Amino acid sequence: MLSSEPGYYGGKKLSVIRAFIAFDLSPEIQKRLDEVSRQLMTVLGASSLRWTPVQNIHLTLKFLGDVSTANLEILKKIMQSEAGRVEAFEISVGQIGAFPSASRPRVLWAGVQAPEQLAALQKSLENEIALVGYPPEERAFSPHLTLARVTRTASPGDLRKVREAIEKSQVGLLGTVRVDAMHLYRSDLNPGGAIYTRLYSAPLKNH
Repeated sequence: MLSSEPGYYGGKKLSVIRAFIAFDLSPEIQKRLDEVSRQLMTVLGASSLRWTPVQNIHLTLKFLGDVSTANLEILKKIMQSEAGRVEAFEISVGQIGAFPSASRPRVLWAGVQAPEQLAALQKSLENEIALVGYPPEERAFSPHLTLARVTRTASPGDLRKVREAIEKSQVGLLGTVRVDAMHLYRSDLNPGGAIYTRLYSAPLKNH
């Protein structure tokens, strides 16, 4: 099992970063998601929801949490191996909803429709990563794009507004995205929000 704690290598202290593995979206889909978010923001406001900047919206495959930089190379090798077994595919993006439900919203999302390759790849990736010390999620994988998170200070009235916005939503298909590489991102939390830095990309097989 690999350590997620800082250690020493070659006499130098190793740092710990927050990291996750995800698929990127196309600029066209990002633009349409931004339009949807802006429309919802005019109705719901910003006080009860923490909106995700459009450049930070990804299809997350695995949130790793704290990762020692000593573990990055093995994670890259796992990503390369898993990505190399799956052919590139397309996903469809559209509709909005909430987790755990519209009546008890905590996360506002845009939906993702994908072929079986996505679920199979995510499960295999998670299983391999679990072998080196990063436990699998307790909840089943449900592909989605996080538009906003409901704040802890949201009132019952705020939650009702979110539910009504979802129920009245006419957001349909926003478009499709060709998924041809998975990416390892570093996440740095700043007062102005998270900053994501791509550290590595593992290409999927092309047709």
